[in-house]
Amino acid sequence: MDSFPAASVERTVEWVDTDASGHQHNSAILRWVEAAEAELFRKLELPDYFPSAPRVQQVINYKAKLWFGQRVTASVRVQALGRTSLTLEFEVRGHPLETPGGGTPDGGTSDGGNVAAFGTVTTVHVPYGTTTAEPWPDHVVRAVQGFKDARDGI
Repeated sequence: MDSFPAASVERTVEWVDTDASGHQHNSAILRWVEAAEAELFRKLELPDYFPSAPRVQQVINYKAKLWFGQRVTASVRVQALGRTSLTLEFEVRGHPLETPGGGTPDGGTSDGGNVAAFGTVTTVHVPYGTTTAEPWPDHVVRAVQGFKDARDGI
């Protein structure tokens, strides 16, 4: 698994990312993951991935709260490349919250560095003008597998 390509982005939890409870809204996690996904496909030089890769499954497991002003790192890694599908695994980690006394708005303690959310996102290749999944183009397979093979020393 470690030999597949990966990417990370850092973000700050903005006010718009929070809900009425003051911590991250559930949708913020996926936006940060999508930013890391975009970074991954820029790194792989595959700008044509997004217009033809709709999501067919998203699984998000929430473990900790993230607060306004807190820095986070969202990381993605290709978990599996199938004939027509691609599964990314991800995690979002919070950095230590810088508040007076190190506490959180709900009276808890900042557990910066711990995984706040993790899961998977699965996409399929649906070329422009079509409505069903088709095999990934050779250049996508080469980019993902070539990165893997280079890391494996093959």
